[in-house]
Amino acid sequence: MSYGLGSANQNLPGFIVLISKDRIDQPLYARLWGNAFLPSIHQGVQFRGGSDPVLYLRDPEGLPAAGRRKMLDRLAELHAQQFDELGDPEISARVAQYEMAYRMQTSVPEVADLAKESTFELYGEEARKPGSFAANCLLARRLAERDVRFIQLYHPGWDQHGGLPKGIRRQAMDVDRASYALVTDLKQRGLLDDTLVVWGGEFGRTNYSQGRLTPDNYGRDHHPRCFTIWMTGGGVKRGMVYGSTDEFGYNVAENPVDVHDLQATILHLMGIDHERLSFKTQGRNFRLTDVHGHVVKGIVA
Repeated sequence: MSYGLGSANQNLPGFIVLISKDRIDQPLYARLWGNAFLPSIHQGVQFRGGSDPVLYLRDPEGLPAAGRRKMLDRLAELHAQQFDELGDPEISARVAQYEMAYRMQTSVPEVADLAKESTFELYGEEARKPGSFAANCLLARRLAERDVRFIQLYHPGWDQHGGLPKGIRRQAMDVDRASYALVTDLKQRGLLDDTLVVWGGEFGRTNYSQGRLTPDNYGRDHHPRCFTIWMTGGGVKRGMVYGSTDEFGYNVAENPVDVHDLQATILHLMGIDHERLSFKTQGRNFRLTDVHGHVVKGIVA
């Protein structure tokens, strides 16, 4: 989507990643928001919780802003010479990232400063803790207001092969109110109609117990056959359910949707034809949906 739509804010990245700080029981690797074979300008930029969301953004002690500007200008000239000789698009992407970092020195502290927010009653006291899921939801709304195209929130801690009863309660306390608050906040500000919210996990969990079963401790294994996500805003129907499983929740029984269909539908809601958006790499025009995918018209408003 970054490649297909471009950026609407020249002072912030087009793709920003927010990770809940206190949930570290699942590994998250930077390749999850990497650029793959697209130019690196399209990779996600992770914002950290706290007063310094992006590392190495501030100028070193003793380096004035004018000096940094002069350095970037000279660096751009050198890279321009390289590009003329080599024609590598990564050279242009590198220059663009240097310039973005320069502009982010003022834009990032402004957007990350929640001191004057009046919505903590809606999001809850957890939103006052930098890096919490609630604080990230509030920050996501602020980023959406500033036309950041794509914001992705990661909240680890769902891999409950054991300790499920306690773990799922903790996770629900983390995400339920904040997710509701984000949607409500977007709607109240008139942002929900053109903001698509997609809430999902990596896959489902089995409908039977894993490990030793006791009244207060058991687990559930991975289950890739069927699981649920929810979407709102951005052109999807609201207050409806699409698809169903069998009575055991084990197999899809009605209206299956695979990942290519989901991707095709999300692109469609953003105004992109998934069969026409492609990027040439290794001699072939690649689509996000490859040779698969159908728009799920039953959920489009």
